[in-house]
Amino acid sequence: MHKRIACEEEIMLAVLSLIDMVMISNLLIMVIIGGYETFVSRLRLDDHPDIPEWLDHVNANTMKIKLSMALVGISSIHLLKTFIEAQKMDQHTIMWQVLIHITFLLSSLALAYTAKVTDALHRHGLEEEAF
Repeated sequence: MHKRIACEEEIMLAVLSLIDMVMISNLLIMVIIGGYETFVSRLRLDDHPDIPEWLDHVNANTMKIKLSMALVGISSIHLLKTFIEAQKMDQHTIMWQVLIHITFLLSSLALAYTAKVTDALHRHGLEEEAF
């Protein structure tokens, strides 16, 4: 029975590692395409059937929020892997990983809130008056 549990944990860890690699790959693609579209030149893919949905409304705020949420997702996967192997790990290490994850999460929420306020000010034409 103990070998079966160990085998299941190894399979779960392998699957989580694959998910982690996919999320990091998607993050890299998003940074490359979104960064180019935002800061270099428009890609002009309006009629292309494979255009990513998020590319229609990409800007610096959107990129920051998407990147921060991707980091939260990647951090969640690492934290889940840590929790699966918790009996093998030091409690101090687990505590720091949880604190780092919470920091990522709070930073993402702050970025999203700031973008929401900035968009609202911009839509109402108050941005110049507020700053």
